[in-house]
Amino acid sequence: MDLPPGGGTQPPDFPQLMGHPRPLWMLFMSEFWERFAFYGIRWAMVLYIVAQFYHGAGEGQKPASELYGAYLALVYAGAIFGGYIADKLIGFQRSILAGALIMSAGLFMLAAPTEPLFKLGLAVVIVGNGMFKPIISTLVGKIYAQGDERRDSGFTIFYMGINLGAMIAPIVTQYLAAKVFGQDGMPAYRVVFIASAVGMLISMVWFYFGRAQLKGIGLPPEGKSGMSRVLLVMALGLAIGVPVFYYLLTIDAKILQWILMALFVGPMVMLLVEGLREGTVARDKVIAMLVILGFNVFFWCFFEQAGSSFTFLADQIVNRDLGFMTFPNAWFQSVNSVAIIVLAPIIAWIWVKLGRANPSIPRKFSLGLIFNGLAFLLLMFALSTLVDPATHKIPFWTLFAVYWIQSIGELCLSPIGLSMTTKLAPPKLSGFAMGAWFLSIAIGNNLAGLFAGEASGDSGMTVASAHAAYTTGFYILAGAGVVLFLVSPLIQRWMHGVK
Repeated sequence: MDLPPGGGTQPPDFPQLMGHPRPLWMLFMSEFWERFAFYGIRWAMVLYIVAQFYHGAGEGQKPASELYGAYLALVYAGAIFGGYIADKLIGFQRSILAGALIMSAGLFMLAAPTEPLFKLGLAVVIVGNGMFKPIISTLVGKIYAQGDERRDSGFTIFYMGINLGAMIAPIVTQYLAAKVFGQDGMPAYRVVFIASAVGMLISMVWFYFGRAQLKGIGLPPEGKSGMSRVLLVMALGLAIGVPVFYYLLTIDAKILQWILMALFVGPMVMLLVEGLREGTVARDKVIAMLVILGFNVFFWCFFEQAGSSFTFLADQIVNRDLGFMTFPNAWFQSVNSVAIIVLAPIIAWIWVKLGRANPSIPRKFSLGLIFNGLAFLLLMFALSTLVDPATHKIPFWTLFAVYWIQSIGELCLSPIGLSMTTKLAPPKLSGFAMGAWFLSIAIGNNLAGLFAGEASGDSGMTVASAHAAYTTGFYILAGAGVVLFLVSPLIQRWMHGVK
């Protein structure tokens, strides 16, 4: 879970609740339900694709993983346009409401029994997410005055809303699918999508009735308050955005990878040109930022196995029998959120205690890669030496520990990523820097789908195919982490004091 961005202006004098502006808690719950919707489908998507469209055959795992990776990639790529729509066209509040409505419609469509309609639903979700996700985070920053010391703790509270929604969603949707409307051996996956859609509607209704607390923050720009503009934006999103994203979801994932990398070239060139124009310091900062973004791709490629190859691993190769219960596959999706909630204060305390020895931004990124690599090293060990000869499965604790180790890596890298990017970019192109950050994650997520496909092979995941893929993952992550650690002093010099 990444820390949300935000900006600040002089806000109205808000009533206070628990030491923070009252609108924070309304935004907290709106984001909670949006994340419930988003993470509610994470555990079920690839399993549903294989069961519904490939009749449960192992051959369906590779295309399912690639589609999941493409979907995640386009969610991040689509978010690039959300800020412009809210800022210039319809305002933040209406962008959130329109995005929530579109997302809920897309989530309902995912319950359709045909693959084309399923992909169409994903495209609709991508469009809605782009109008919602980056905007509500920005509103949090706008309810605090410039220099308000409570702002960071406000974002921490909001961040807990993200993780609580992500933690509870898999537990609730799995219970509904496997216990209420289905059974453990045959979950009613469609209920997962319907429950997530209902969660998105709750988010929309909650924000609709709570937005009066914002006292005008996020209203449309002067002279652009007509509802016709909202209807036009929604129509264009459905008429142009949905077909474009649907097409990108249907093409080969390798072709999509080239498209995403080509899209990254534009912001990269513009940032470099502007850096060169502004002088040596600005040029160096841009170079430092782009180098770190390159390493960021590696991190997300392997971190985002949770919804694809790790799901198949848990389903087929992890012994989930705890004696007193069988640990549901879906619950693994909650482990990261629990780890973040538990470990975030500890990691923050460690950085403070280190004082002047606190690692630089590049060093923290390298630690993120190395911890991610250690998680894959554990999987290498488990798949080579801990496989039970009778069941051909590895112990439950190994995958459980993998999620915790990855979470340490995430806490080293994710909270500082977007802030670092905007600090290093030329001021005139801070928006492009944000776009570059999201695109680097998008590229990594699509690569994650391709990598997960290799872990499953052409006929479904086996101990051998998983071991081969995760061994490759370890060496790539360890190599990238060590290289970044060694060149960190050089990158830090290029950053010219940015911390």
